[in-house]
Amino acid sequence: MTAMQVTLIGIGNLLLKDEGVGIHAVRALESRHRCPPALEIVDGGTAGLDLLPYIDGRDRVLFVDAVNFGKEPGYIGVLKNAEVPALFSAKASLHHLGLADVLAAARLLDVYPRELCLIGIQPQDLGPGLELSACLHGKMADLLARILAQLQSWGISCPAAPPS
Repeated sequence: MTAMQVTLIGIGNLLLKDEGVGIHAVRALESRHRCPPALEIVDGGTAGLDLLPYIDGRDRVLFVDAVNFGKEPGYIGVLKNAEVPALFSAKASLHHLGLADVLAAARLLDVYPRELCLIGIQPQDLGPGLELSACLHGKMADLLARILAQLQSWGISCPAAPPS
């Protein structure tokens, strides 16, 4: 039996404050936790269709991104499988075109993952800047907990790294 292929992809633009939350989250996870080799962690940036190779052949893919849920800043939402493309038709994600195109291409090429999850957080500030807003910075622990819980539900354990 082959090992399960699981990929965690952080999406965002680090030059636009909360827009980069997905990348900040996966970097924080990598620095604070020990993740097994079975988990591929990708800084997806604003790559769009260039993300397709990171989906191809994967059993499960977890995206982390800033998402406009129409809620208060810092709200964290989890969408799974068919909910993800349906949400994008309403242009809720700040990367709507890129991620929607990747998912559509994955379907057309028959490389769509068996399970798909998007953990999104409502941004507060999308202005120029390299740091997250105070609101999203304050929600990072909650966001990481949601990511870790989803990975755990897929059998991927990332224990806290020992203090250095």
